[in-house]
Amino acid sequence: MADMATAGSFSRLGSLSTLRLWTLRRSLKVAASTTPRVRREFARDQGACALDLPLRKGFSLREPWQGLVGRGQRVVGFDAGRETWEGGRLRRALCVVMENIMGLEEEEEVEGLDTVRLTELEEKIFDVLIATLKHFGLSTELRVAGGWVRDKLLGKDSADIDIALDNMLGKDFCEKVNDYLKSIGESTTGVGVIQSNPEQSKHLETATMKVKGVFVDFVNLRAETYANNSRIPTMEFGTAEQDAFRRDLTINSLFYNINKRSVEDLTSQGIKDLKAGIIRTPLPPKETFLDDPLRVMRAVRFGARFGFKLDDELKKAASCDEVKSALGHKVSRERIGKEIALMLNGKKPNTAMRCLEQLQLFPVIFTSILCNIKPPLEENTGRLCVDYMEAAGDVFEAFEAELEVVPSTVGAPRKFTGEERRLFYLSSLLLPLRNVTASNLGKKGVEVSISELIIKESLKLKSDDAKKVLQLHSAAEQFVELTEMLLVDAPERTDEGFQSEKRVRAGLLLGEIKGMWRLALVLSSVLSIPLDETSSSHLTERTNSCLIVEATLLRLGLEKVWDKKPLFDGKKVMSLLGLTKGGPQVKEWMTRFHKWELAHPEGTEEQCLEWFQGEHVKRLKSS
Repeated sequence: MADMATAGSFSRLGSLSTLRLWTLRRSLKVAASTTPRVRREFARDQGACALDLPLRKGFSLREPWQGLVGRGQRVVGFDAGRETWEGGRLRRALCVVMENIMGLEEEEEVEGLDTVRLTELEEKIFDVLIATLKHFGLSTELRVAGGWVRDKLLGKDSADIDIALDNMLGKDFCEKVNDYLKSIGESTTGVGVIQSNPEQSKHLETATMKVKGVFVDFVNLRAETYANNSRIPTMEFGTAEQDAFRRDLTINSLFYNINKRSVEDLTSQGIKDLKAGIIRTPLPPKETFLDDPLRVMRAVRFGARFGFKLDDELKKAASCDEVKSALGHKVSRERIGKEIALMLNGKKPNTAMRCLEQLQLFPVIFTSILCNIKPPLEENTGRLCVDYMEAAGDVFEAFEAELEVVPSTVGAPRKFTGEERRLFYLSSLLLPLRNVTASNLGKKGVEVSISELIIKESLKLKSDDAKKVLQLHSAAEQFVELTEMLLVDAPERTDEGFQSEKRVRAGLLLGEIKGMWRLALVLSSVLSIPLDETSSSHLTERTNSCLIVEATLLRLGLEKVWDKKPLFDGKKVMSLLGLTKGGPQVKEWMTRFHKWELAHPEGTEEQCLEWFQGEHVKRLKSS
């Protein structure tokens, strides 16, 4: 117990005077609320290593500490934010460990299961299918394929049940299931047929039906061959072994044999790689990627999703010139964009983008089809983009964690939506390119933002995505100046005019960016504090700056200011000016009325009218 410092005390770890905004304890709370990488980074800055300790209801801080000692760790200090169970929230501890006595790794191997544990519903579904085989005397073997098996072996639930048949078509088997259900007096269900669509990775006809209320897909085991100039294979019925070896990754090549109620690992690598946390291809990786280069991106996505490591041979093949060329020429931009969107929607978008950059795939994915880029991109552009994304992502997660803890007094949303997260990470990735242009494809001589072209042409994402990313980039730059104004420590500027100026500047910006203002605020934090180095002090400073600015804007009453009904709308303004239709003069006065209302939040219509009359008279006299 002597080795253990009191909670929140880090006197042994040296000075942290660079944390300028709030106290040391505040910085620890922020670090404890963010990603494992940042927590480890924080600890490394102090010459230590870090472990995460989930705290459960009723546990004291001493219990997890004792558990670490039992694993050979000497703990010298930690902070868990709050030491009690509050409002149903569990606080995660940041543990700083001065000595790793037993030499344990910071990240342990993924522990997979050896068998699939079926839920009660899955048992009932499979019982119906087996009963169908017995009822008609069929010799068909039914195997659940791919992701469902992988997820079940990882102890995760999955509703994506795809069943591979060895000797009959999926549609024919579905009809047999309905015939069986009818024979025992149960209701039948409709059978849908999804025609083959190679561009969408549907290479053979798939039948789908509901069994016990759950949609189940049925398709044949298959083998495939590829032409040199296409990633679309020629498909034919195959054996279970052929089907397993044609899969993109060993962890996706596993089957669950429903007839035998057992897992089949026909590549002899799937279970081993799942347990070890390895991303590997069943066949030689270069051959696999040249056949279908999109599998490179799938390997990266699954690696990031599960925190698995890419096999060395796979990384070598993925970064070779032949595979990069094939990715650029054989895969449609729509499919590339879909994979990027899935990565951005995942839990670890930063990890996925960093991996793409390290495999030297950034140019072929994002910029290779663009021309006339001004200024020309540096060789390290991909690394710089991911650096910004990682720094912004760390602030994003820390900021969101604080929003969930701090009670809202204005009914503001306290958690970002999945769509907002995707948009934020896409914006942060492209942030270093905000002042770069390129020729608009199809419009000779027209130069536009390279971010817009990457989104619309390189990735074929929605035009609305491009519009919002450009808005976020612009608002982030404006937030840099606004933040300086809101945080300025100037005793001589406490006058009412300065406070009104703050409110007007902030209100105009929020009115422009609307509901995305928090995203723009967080994005601005990586512009205001340079990325000269990555450290916990910078993370804390950026996060705290965002929290202070957000609190200031809420205190000024600017949440949803864009929804506030104006005292004078366009018709009233035209009437005051004696005009019958709108124009530049009406637009100018509408802006001036808006600024007045921002500067005078308690102002009445009568006061606003009095102000207008005075200003209008001045205008008439001067003209």
